[in-house]
Amino acid sequence: MKELAGRVAVVTGAGSGIGRAIARALAREGVRIVAADVDDAGMAETLQGVDGLAVRTDVTDLAQVGALADRAFEAFGAVHILCNNAGVAVWGGLEAASHRDWQWVLGVNLWGVIHGIEAFVPRMVAQGLEGHIVNTASMAGLVASQGLGVYNTSKYAVVGLSETLAKDLRQYGIGVSVLCPMGVATRIRDSERVRPVDLKNAASRELPPIELLGRTLTADPVASMVIRAIRRNDLYVITHEESLPAIRRRFERIERAVLDRDAPS
Repeated sequence: MKELAGRVAVVTGAGSGIGRAIARALAREGVRIVAADVDDAGMAETLQGVDGLAVRTDVTDLAQVGALADRAFEAFGAVHILCNNAGVAVWGGLEAASHRDWQWVLGVNLWGVIHGIEAFVPRMVAQGLEGHIVNTASMAGLVASQGLGVYNTSKYAVVGLSETLAKDLRQYGIGVSVLCPMGVATRIRDSERVRPVDLKNAASRELPPIELLGRTLTADPVASMVIRAIRRNDLYVITHEESLPAIRRRFERIERAVLDRDAPS
């Protein structure tokens, strides 16, 4: 999708961080923005000086994401770009993860993406126009980190979903990118601020966030990488070059497992 001016984009998690940066970067390209989040004040800040509208949306709820799609298509007549970006994180070993941790993180990080696909993709296919979908995963969706198991699980699923979606939608002229950042200066380490009361752990677990390797980028250069990926129809958006050794080690281990296997008798 080389020409962005005049297009319409829906961005979830647009109230802060990467979502805000993507929304505002797209707006600078002449894209009209539908910002979705549970943070009304944050969405208002994102849309300052931007041609667009804010729709309060909890992405864990399919009905709310369907209502978001209704508002977007009613307001602008089409949606060309969908950024399934909303995300949260919890820390700690899987041996101590609660059922509520799983429900909350997978509800936002994985089901939020699934709901976006359910609500928007059939309409994007039916409109018969060029389009693009950006799903926010993480480097934690390519390389596992101790103490991030619940988050890793959600992001690995988003990577696999995106790789398959790219193949499924190619025939319709709809591209797919999966964003896999390492450290970015966002509010994800303060995810508990938006955790629903009914999904809070009964016992408080004050665990220090995992310290990530590599630089911490601001969100704006990450958004620029996303814009480039949309224009070029790149599947992977990898934000940090220092991630390469870890990615290589993972796939080298997989290769060794194939080459070192016992030959069938």
